[in-house]
Amino acid sequence: MANVKDTEPDPFDAIVDAPFDSALSERYLVYALSTITARSLPDLRDGLKPVHRRLLWAMRGLKLDPTSAYKKSARVVGDVIGKYHPHGDSSVYDAMVRLAQDFSLRYPLVEGQGNFGNIDGDNAAAYRYTEARLTRTAMQLMAGLDEGTVDFHLTYNGEESEPEIFPGLFPNLLANGSTGIAVGMATSIPSHNVAEIIDATLLLIDNPHVEHAELMTVFKGPDFATGGIIVDSPAVISAAYESGKGAFRVRGRFHAAEAKTDEDREAGIERLGNGTWQLVISEIPYMVPKGKLIEQIAALIGDKKLPILEDVRDESDESIRIVLVPRSRNVEPDLLKESLYRLSDLETRFSLNLNVLDSRRMPGVLGLKLLLQEWVISQIDILLRRSQHRLDKIAARLELLEGYIIAFLNLDRIIEIIRTEDEPKPVMMAEFALTDRQAEAILNMRLRSLRKLEEMELRQEHSTLLAEQEELQKLLDSPARQRTRLKRDLNALRKEYAEDTELGRRRTTIAEAAPTREFNMDAMIEKEPVTVILSARGWVRAAKGHVALDGDFKFKEGDGPAYAIHAQTTDKLLIAVDNGRFYTLGADKLPGARGFGEPIRTMLDIDADAQIVSVLTYRPKAQLLLASTIGRGFAAETDELLAETRKGRAVMSVKPGVKLALVREIPAEHDHVAVVGDNRKLVIFALSELPILAKGQGVTLQRYRDGGLADAITLRLEDGLSWQMGGETGRTRTEKDVRLWKVARGAAGRMPPTGFPRDNKF
Repeated sequence: MANVKDTEPDPFDAIVDAPFDSALSERYLVYALSTITARSLPDLRDGLKPVHRRLLWAMRGLKLDPTSAYKKSARVVGDVIGKYHPHGDSSVYDAMVRLAQDFSLRYPLVEGQGNFGNIDGDNAAAYRYTEARLTRTAMQLMAGLDEGTVDFHLTYNGEESEPEIFPGLFPNLLANGSTGIAVGMATSIPSHNVAEIIDATLLLIDNPHVEHAELMTVFKGPDFATGGIIVDSPAVISAAYESGKGAFRVRGRFHAAEAKTDEDREAGIERLGNGTWQLVISEIPYMVPKGKLIEQIAALIGDKKLPILEDVRDESDESIRIVLVPRSRNVEPDLLKESLYRLSDLETRFSLNLNVLDSRRMPGVLGLKLLLQEWVISQIDILLRRSQHRLDKIAARLELLEGYIIAFLNLDRIIEIIRTEDEPKPVMMAEFALTDRQAEAILNMRLRSLRKLEEMELRQEHSTLLAEQEELQKLLDSPARQRTRLKRDLNALRKEYAEDTELGRRRTTIAEAAPTREFNMDAMIEKEPVTVILSARGWVRAAKGHVALDGDFKFKEGDGPAYAIHAQTTDKLLIAVDNGRFYTLGADKLPGARGFGEPIRTMLDIDADAQIVSVLTYRPKAQLLLASTIGRGFAAETDELLAETRKGRAVMSVKPGVKLALVREIPAEHDHVAVVGDNRKLVIFALSELPILAKGQGVTLQRYRDGGLADAITLRLEDGLSWQMGGETGRTRTEKDVRLWKVARGAAGRMPPTGFPRDNKF
């Protein structure tokens, strides 16, 4: 007996010697194509991926139509993975759950009973606890499956058959959208309003050369299941749909149903009395779990990243109601909204990537017009196949009817043949020119059919079918009739999803947002007038109200007044130091004036040997004149001087022995600069000669042989130069004609007008 081992094939004989890179690339390509065409990308014609199509097909097989009773989800999942989709039960059930969630799908295809998850982000119950059936929308999507409209193919094990696509007229691809990640490509399609999709399709059917801009007049953009607001401009939205790629900014909606005025209702503001109020969020962006959003906002409050917000409460029931409580009634509602948009998922971006499989199962990114054109072509093809299928059915029925009529006209002879002939079928076929099917049908006819009324009904049915056959043939022969029929069917579908229906009304608003306002801590501060007092030794305080700047303020022994200015608690103070650095201090952070205040150096990191040369109130977009002791200077914009830290900002670069001497605000109407030196020489030059810098030493304002700069000021030339005369009268003298001193910047100058102060100060 031969050895069994000797007869077994050597497993190494099956090994193929091939380069590793080519073998890997071939196998990976097969995997990639499978992922693209059979898993991740939707089909343009019905907008479904295989798993969704198989779910609906299995539910149809279980007769789970909208009028029937629910069945356990486990039964559906079992049929799907056992007959059509050999994958994990959890992935199939997750896909089914999404089809049933009205916050995930704009037009749900599955009607669930039980816990199918919620917008908070909670998962659905296990499939043994939930039940499901098809929705009317799903039935519309599958309409015509028994009418020869689509091809069927065998399932993975060859025991069952399944449709390649669903033939229904419901535009599911755009209506419900789709997302998926394949190998090397992805798709991201938002949901849209069915009425708008049909309107755009009708435009395209009427005029195949319609421009994209005209389509966008009726096709507004995404219409998400959870509503919200798209804040991009119409131009941005149109460009995205023209190319098939783009992104949309989606915001939640503020709406207070219980507000007393329409304005407050639309703004989401509920007035609580005594000037207090709260904001109400009624809709959140698509695919954002409500629980996660509330956690985000609570974290912003806890981390003090949003100090203008005090509390967030979830008062939702079946509808969303998130209440936001501001920290102060002086907070601007619009500023709070903008801050939430910027810091939380109350504003998100939804990508548009119209990457789909066409009728040849080829992936591609299509623009809106091309996508609608391809869908119309597929629907025309389905219409033709349905018509041809019906024609074939009519022809078969007419054949039988003609045989029945012949039998009734020759009833006695037919009966005689059947009674006398051993093989009546060939005799009947030869005598009355019947076909095999006709003869077989006559022989199988019931006795109760042999009545006069039956003949009349047959003739009526025959004439009706002939008329229908004629109409169908005209439809097949005329592209114009095909378009008209498709338009009629689309208009009938549109009535079910019209704007005035609960399911069809638009949920997402398209409204371009106003320019974004950046978050500002000043929104927290209650605006009140204060008088800022800085002593010679650097003690600072703020007295309530605008008191007289020359008032009798109390100081510590050996200290005295240095600066006093009027401000508001919402103002920022610019503090200039002689080493060229500028510091910023909020007026609301200053101590009260009951005591002597606090040392300013405990609030700002000012060098011990540096002296403060100016304290100013920050004015947006204002300009300051900066000048050093050696007569160099420049103009600086206040927006460039704000410092975000205690260390301040270096603005004027000074060398050893040189200091920042003065800082003066430049009024908008001033057009010249006057500079006087220690040598009592005066120059006046055009303000346009002074450069605007953010940092540096500046340019020469006045040239000195000895001494340095004493003072500088800006003026309007036609008003002349004014100075205080001093003394008890406090008179002001004005020199109108200053042409003698008007020279180019950097000149030495000449002696000032008679009466100019001896201390060389303006």
